[in-house]
Amino acid sequence: MKKAINKISNYFSSNFEVLVATVIFLTVVIAGNDFYRAIILMLEFVVIMEVVKMISDFIRKETLRLRYVLDIFIIFLIREVIILSANKNKDYFDIVFLLFVIFIFFIFRILAIKFSPSSNDVNKKSEEIKYDETK
Repeated sequence: MKKAINKISNYFSSNFEVLVATVIFLTVVIAGNDFYRAIILMLEFVVIMEVVKMISDFIRKETLRLRYVLDIFIIFLIREVIILSANKNKDYFDIVFLLFVIFIFFIFRILAIKFSPSSNDVNKKSEEIKYDETK
């Protein structure tokens, strides 16, 4: 019995996310809340975390990163898709439209990462190092 408990303990210590998800799931079941409502609340929490991260980054660096803004919009739109898909009177046009907007934001996010000034600085420095090595 102790060996089984030690195995379970070791598993949860190395996979902390599983423990957190289990606790949240049990809390939702015990509280009697709807599961989709718990997902919506968790996504709202993630949106709040992203907003706080964006604001703190803006205060520290005095620049606004486009990637953080796009992340917030993507998470918020995913939340809206979940709300609409859980509704009894589904409007599929709205869901498809929001999924299309999420796809566009993902494209913008990829472009923002690819063409960000910080990644260009890293690329230029690596090119300079390669150029110096060839001399």
